[in-house]
Amino acid sequence: MKLNVYNSSGSKTDKSVTLSKAVFGIEPNDHAIYLDVKRYRAAQRQGTHDTLHRGLVSGSTRKIKKQKGTGTARAGSIKNPLFRGGGTTFGPEPRDYTQKLNHKVKQLARRSALSYKAKEKAIKVVDGMQMDAPKTQTFMGMMKGLEVADQKTLVVLSSPNNAVYLSSRNSSKHRVMVASDLSTYDILNCNTLILVDDAHKVIEGLLK
Repeated sequence: MKLNVYNSSGSKTDKSVTLSKAVFGIEPNDHAIYLDVKRYRAAQRQGTHDTLHRGLVSGSTRKIKKQKGTGTARAGSIKNPLFRGGGTTFGPEPRDYTQKLNHKVKQLARRSALSYKAKEKAIKVVDGMQMDAPKTQTFMGMMKGLEVADQKTLVVLSSPNNAVYLSSRNSSKHRVMVASDLSTYDILNCNTLILVDDAHKVIEGLLK
């Protein structure tokens, strides 16, 4: 698949790049995408939810009434879940939501997501984003030149660029990340994928 290369101001250059069919042109596997997105979102959960069961509730351990002769059921502790202020029965406890997924399935999912973007013609290649210092106005000017200012975009860099990353943080619609950190969820969670410099080569090297 051949794509035109744009400069940071949004003008088309005389260069073009050819994306690998093995990464950007496969038959997408929807089930692999589902499994990888489910794994990613599960990993985002903190799992710190907790409640007090009867062993953690503060209170006296004395018998609150005599055990026999009252005509009612025995009650051994004020911390009994049946009483107001007692412990919680079967409440949530801290846990790890991480799900395991085979490496090959994760790779297939990312290739499938990239292939969907390529089919939708939602990928743009930019030859570079040079910024001397973090400046949101400069970054938004680039997005406007590329005609994606109002879209949800993901800018993928071939290597870390602190100035570009910091410039994007004030925008709710634009994200910047390094190609090596790209996930299936990130690819699908944007309208346009912007590959900067040799980001496509880094992605192809990881997924071929």
